[in-house]
Amino acid sequence: MLIGVVASLAAALCWTLASGLWRRLPTSLSALQLNLLKNLIGGLTLLPALLLPGVLEGVPLAALVALLLSGVLGIALGDSFYFAALRRLGTRRSLTLDAGGPALSALVAQFTLGETLLPQHWLGIALICLAVVSVARQAPPGGGPLSEQGVGLLCIALALLCGLSGALLSRWALRLTLMPPLQAAALRLLAALVVMLPWVRLPRSQGPRPARSRWPLVVAATLLGTSLGIVLQQASLRALPAGLAVALMATAPLMALPLSRLEGDRPGRAGAVAALLGFAGVVLLAAAPG
Repeated sequence: MLIGVVASLAAALCWTLASGLWRRLPTSLSALQLNLLKNLIGGLTLLPALLLPGVLEGVPLAALVALLLSGVLGIALGDSFYFAALRRLGTRRSLTLDAGGPALSALVAQFTLGETLLPQHWLGIALICLAVVSVARQAPPGGGPLSEQGVGLLCIALALLCGLSGALLSRWALRLTLMPPLQAAALRLLAALVVMLPWVRLPRSQGPRPARSRWPLVVAATLLGTSLGIVLQQASLRALPAGLAVALMATAPLMALPLSRLEGDRPGRAGAVAALLGFAGVVLLAAAPG
């Protein structure tokens, strides 16, 4: 239980820091191109894990298919929608992905995976949802056209749908096999790459791509959010019920509060209250038996 809690919170921190780095990256790459770029780099770092002898021996075919499909939904589609929202709404709001995510994932997991949560779990999830609602309702830095904010919110909703589907598929697959989180993360990235390559047009010689001076930022964001973040996510989904894992990883927007000033985003007293609510929810989840 404790290992799963630590992995979930560490994954949330990785995604918070990576989102801030992506937000600072000045590039005209589209959301799809940016997602493919970070998946290529992340895949290169994790792919060697799949080349170890015997790594896929004894893994049920159903589990392999579920992990590959979760990569397509959660990484290829979900992350593309997320990048589209990130540019429109800022780091703090984009990280919410929808306040009802944890409760929805717990509810779906009860019916699909047979996972039962205690009242203490539900209270912790509710507090985290309330905290994230408070963060999401605050205006993004610089305002921006209402149409752009509407598109951003639509992208967040789609990212939520794809992300939750991918998380539930991963949880189901990891319950069927003893595959380590590192190999599970590598499989998901590989599936996302295979699906995205035929659809994403890479820029030519004069196309929109990060300058050489920006590559350290790209690599750092990828290693944090993609390579390490996805491995920690898989470790969390292996150790915890899907609803608890998603709830703890949903604390990312609360972790973004201290970084919000770097984007000119001042959450004020409401941000502090949200952070306290989120912290209380995490404590309830971490202290719950099971």
